[in-house]
Amino acid sequence: MPDAGQPTLVAVHQDEVLTGEAVALDVQPIGFFLRTLGALIDVALSVLLIIAFALLFSTLSAQGLLTENVLGIATVTMLVIVLVVVPTTVETLTRGRSLGKLAVGGRIVRADGGASGFRQALIRALVGVLEIYFTLGAIALLVGAFTPRSQRLGDLLAGTYSERTRTSPLPDAPLPLPPGLEPWAALADVGRIPDSLARRVAQFIRQADLLAPPRRALLASELAGEVRPHVSPLPPVDPETMLRAVIAVRRGRELRSLELEAQRVAALTAGRTAAPRGFPQR
Repeated sequence: MPDAGQPTLVAVHQDEVLTGEAVALDVQPIGFFLRTLGALIDVALSVLLIIAFALLFSTLSAQGLLTENVLGIATVTMLVIVLVVVPTTVETLTRGRSLGKLAVGGRIVRADGGASGFRQALIRALVGVLEIYFTLGAIALLVGAFTPRSQRLGDLLAGTYSERTRTSPLPDAPLPLPPGLEPWAALADVGRIPDSLARRVAQFIRQADLLAPPRRALLASELAGEVRPHVSPLPPVDPETMLRAVIAVRRGRELRSLELEAQRVAALTAGRTAAPRGFPQR
């Protein structure tokens, strides 16, 4: 055990974020392709705004409402608003979201996992003028391709990255063993059930409550008839309860088998570490 008062080193993986409370969070940054797609959507919207302003200025100039001097000032002001003010305002008010990021399921967050603010949005917008618009995205693509979280130069300077907000759903909870069948489960011999049949049984159990009673009973009876040849002895219960019991026993034994395999691999790894090559154990 480490002595009290001594710092403890904590390994933080690439896809983890270390918060201010030294808690490692498992995060999923947006990939390079989706990040590029979201940026293209935002750039396209900015170009549309520039075109709309240009048409407006052209109309006002044709009507004599804008002189050449005023037109130059208005053009510079328009570019600052579209390229800096609008992105900064949108990311600040939406806490790191924009239309492009919403489309690809991303959000700009700080390096510690917290929500980005005005300072981070302003730095990203100012640097984005150089790396996205002045260089046609060349700097952003080059830097993003060689950073672990597909961060562009503005992200590196602002201390941000794009976090994935659309994650895959959690797997279904394991099906429990029906009560009262514990003695049977300890003695039951559940053979190798075909994977396709096991998937159909598991799908039926998950959707059983949504089925009409006659249809539910019929499907349970048909599936139980296919499962019976692989089970011995058969539990003295109705077909649906038997299916739930068989699937629960099958999953429990597969889990124990995986745990034993992991223990054997850990033991072999520990043995090789204890006995380096050239120094055999005695």
